[in-house]
Amino acid sequence: MRNLHVRFIALALIVTAVGLVYFKVTKLGLPLFPSEEIEVWSVEARLAFEPKGGPIKVHFSLPGKPPGFIIADENFVSGKYGLAIEKEGENRFAEWAIRRAKGEQVLYYQLQLARDENEQIEEDKEKKKKKGKVEFPEIPEYSEGIATAVNALLEEVRQKSADIKTFTRELLSRINAEKPDENVKLLLSIAKNEQEKVQLIRQILAGARIPSRTIQVLLLREGVRHGELSPWLQVHNEQEWLTFNPDNSESDLPGNSVIWHVGDTAVFNVDGGKKPELEFSISRLTQEPVQLAEQRARKLGSRMMEFSLFSLPIQTQNVYKVLLMVPFGALLIVFLRNVIGLKTFGTFMPILIALAFRETDLIWGIALFTLIVGFGLALRFYLEYLQLLLVPRLAAVLIIVIILMTVVTIFSFKLGFETGLSIALFPMVIMAMTIERMSLVWEEHGPAEALKQGFGSLAVAALAFIVMNNEILKHMVFVFPEILLIILALTLLLGRYTGYRLTELWRFRETFKR
Repeated sequence: MRNLHVRFIALALIVTAVGLVYFKVTKLGLPLFPSEEIEVWSVEARLAFEPKGGPIKVHFSLPGKPPGFIIADENFVSGKYGLAIEKEGENRFAEWAIRRAKGEQVLYYQLQLARDENEQIEEDKEKKKKKGKVEFPEIPEYSEGIATAVNALLEEVRQKSADIKTFTRELLSRINAEKPDENVKLLLSIAKNEQEKVQLIRQILAGARIPSRTIQVLLLREGVRHGELSPWLQVHNEQEWLTFNPDNSESDLPGNSVIWHVGDTAVFNVDGGKKPELEFSISRLTQEPVQLAEQRARKLGSRMMEFSLFSLPIQTQNVYKVLLMVPFGALLIVFLRNVIGLKTFGTFMPILIALAFRETDLIWGIALFTLIVGFGLALRFYLEYLQLLLVPRLAAVLIIVIILMTVVTIFSFKLGFETGLSIALFPMVIMAMTIERMSLVWEEHGPAEALKQGFGSLAVAALAFIVMNNEILKHMVFVFPEILLIILALTLLLGRYTGYRLTELWRFRETFKR
């Protein structure tokens, strides 16, 4: 019954920890493993216009959920203007308003975009969910000359295509050919700019009753100072919207592009103003994944990052980066003692020694520890000859340990070994107790048992140092401290282990053979 109770608690701890880690990784974007800085695009839209002398309302389109990106942060620099964010269909809009304004007016919208493949996956899932019917356009009433050219072009394209995607690709190939035919030349003479060219292509597609729409795309390039939105084409194949570059037959958006606006409505419109000008400045920078997660948490309205270890002062963070690794060493000791059967002096003494190894490195730490304990053990036997009481004897051993550490430090420095300077970080009281415990075992069970436990302690300390100094584990437990719940669960489960230890299997090997 108790085993079932412990297992239930362990399962609850593991499920809680995994759930918290999953939320932080998928929703906040915290990296599960140590990673390099993330590429972040900083975009600034400059909106300038001149007022006409009355109330002013500025309508500006904002990006919604750019596929493959997350909006890490956005800011509005609007001075005395009132600001409201609205949503219309697939678009978001910022609306600035003011009663009176004089002189040239300039508003800014600042945006930070970080690449996130999880967002692309979510976007694909949403597309699949949104599979639905789209209204097919009515065939436009072309003028007599235009109708002949459109019908001839559509007939040629239809013969060399199999579906809506190949139909659109073939049409764009003909429109963008180096030497277009007479029909295409006639149609292109109508379009005076890129926007009108996309509208022309849509009119031609409507002649085949293919649903289409215009999207405004911002291409992300480093160092752009006077960037503009580019009109692109999307057609619907009765399942999803397919994107095409109107200047060639390539489909799909490039990786460094953002869909800013969908539809024929104006991206930037001013009521009560004139001469509107819109331009974009773009720069690329790098950012720590944790900083990006903090921005994302604020945007999602989550306060989880406010109560994380990253909210602590840097000095305190550095302390917890060490302390949070201690449970890993404790779990290792539980496993090595209860399952493997290794013997050590004390329960958690190897962990403290392993912490000291962080400053001395493993090899030097083992050498210095062996040297101090060896000299201390020899002097401890001499104290036994003096027949001192327990407490004075322990105090004498502690003083001897400090003297030995001082001597070793001085001699190592004089010999040019700076590693010996860090021996002062060794836990002196633990070393004194180790010397005392080792001498007692030596007297009661012989030198073989004392040396076995001594080397066992060093071996466990060395393994604990390797585990506790692992960079991946250090990153994971600091970013996701709830992992300690899993360590606690495993410790509880090991606490109910009553089977044979591996060393006992070797001890009773002759019995198992019979």
